[in-house]
Amino acid sequence: MRRKVIGYRLSVVSLIGLISLIGLPQARAEVKPHTLFSENAVLQQGMPVPIWGTANDGEKVTVEFLDQTVSTTASGGNWKVMLKPLKAGGPFTLKITGQNTITFTNILVGEVWLLSGQSNMAMGLGKCAGAEEAKKNADDPLLRLFQFPWKSSHAPEREVDGKWNASNAYWAHMFSGVGYFMGRDLRKALNVPVGLISASVGGTYIEKWTPRAYLEADPLLRPLLENYPKEMQRHEQALAKYKQDEPELKKKHEEAVAKAEKEGTKPPPPPEPPRSPEEDTRNRTCGEYNGMIAPLQPFAIRGAAWYQGENDAGNAWLYRTMLPTMIRSWRETWGQGDFPFLIVQLAPYLSTNCCEESAWAEMFESQARASQTVTNTALVVITDTGDDLKNIHPRDKEPVGARLAIAARGIAYKENIVYSGPMYRSMKIKGNRATLTFTHVGGGLVSKDGPLKGFTIAGEDRKFAPAQAEIKGNQIVVRSEQVARPVAVRFGWASYPIVNLFNKEGLPASPFRTDDFPISTQPKQP
Repeated sequence: MRRKVIGYRLSVVSLIGLISLIGLPQARAEVKPHTLFSENAVLQQGMPVPIWGTANDGEKVTVEFLDQTVSTTASGGNWKVMLKPLKAGGPFTLKITGQNTITFTNILVGEVWLLSGQSNMAMGLGKCAGAEEAKKNADDPLLRLFQFPWKSSHAPEREVDGKWNASNAYWAHMFSGVGYFMGRDLRKALNVPVGLISASVGGTYIEKWTPRAYLEADPLLRPLLENYPKEMQRHEQALAKYKQDEPELKKKHEEAVAKAEKEGTKPPPPPEPPRSPEEDTRNRTCGEYNGMIAPLQPFAIRGAAWYQGENDAGNAWLYRTMLPTMIRSWRETWGQGDFPFLIVQLAPYLSTNCCEESAWAEMFESQARASQTVTNTALVVITDTGDDLKNIHPRDKEPVGARLAIAARGIAYKENIVYSGPMYRSMKIKGNRATLTFTHVGGGLVSKDGPLKGFTIAGEDRKFAPAQAEIKGNQIVVRSEQVARPVAVRFGWASYPIVNLFNKEGLPASPFRTDDFPISTQPKQP
């Protein structure tokens, strides 16, 4: 009897295993494209377009789009084909065939941009100034939005969550306000479909968006990889202390609850152990690159717009190395060459004092340096978009998006337009006056609302004093009665600069300094 029972159980197990084996190839055989290739997607025009996904090993996969039919054989569970450059238009049908067939009928071809950074890029249109008016006009079937949810990972991911949606009041409300305004203006200027991919997370440092190998390769950046182990060590120490103190903490909590009940007040929350850095995935160095950038690659894009740096202001000196490294890492891992990269300079915040050290101003400088030293980049200056001093999230995002669109037209589309505000180039000193020259002057330098503001000047003692500045043609002459022999000039060197230098095209000048004096975020020499 016992043998029969065992035999019966073995037969059931064998039958279940057989069913599983029969079912497994069927599940794996189903051809599945990457999530970016789905209904409402926008494919990049004018360059080779990779399309990829998963399928059973050895399975033939065929992709049909317009007049192109391309086949490949899946290997290691993955497949990829390459379409030849496409022309803008649509909607078109994308057909993917293996042992099953998937058909999408609302695919557009046009311009695709990646939007990334932290909270000011992630901030939804619904929270921006002028949101209600913008949403009234948000219906545009040729503007497509892909919202990427936050994901941080210890290793590079392959797949993404999210979906493409045609722009309307509902989807635009939740989408990046900066990105929406940029896409809206590009649609008007280019008259082709535009696709926007938003991959932004508030409160993140730039090393979270950079591949580990690039941090390891640079001696200046390698210490950033040590932060996480140190945080884990500190957590273990804090946890040990909590466990030691837990009985006393619980006793005090019980007493506090009893007192609150007696007085009819809200009881305090119970004591909890300290959170592990492992629970806060934003502490993962390289985590956002692994979870939100790597899985997008190698989707064909025209370029990227980057609005980040608030978290890194206290480390602005290192940012001058970190930002170019991150740009290079994205370009190299994408395998699409030096695609256009647009950098949004930080908005004004905190102090208006232009004669003191400012980590925020030092971040302005690091962002400007990247735009001047890294090929195929542009800087978007937004010193005129600040709210009150304490608001790190100014609501006026329309000028930011508008200037990104202008920068894209100049850098990516080679339009003969002025796409940048004035940028400092050189200084000559004669007597007590310093004469400054600029690039990107456009139709000429102008001051808005009265005399020029925001200039300071210093002599050999390196003490900066407020200065008078006057436009002379395409130059600016700076002086101060307090400085007889100037050696350096600064402009907008404050966390919240009060400045009014523009070109006639309406683009503001970037804050700058002519000196190379040691700054507050620069490592001290031993």
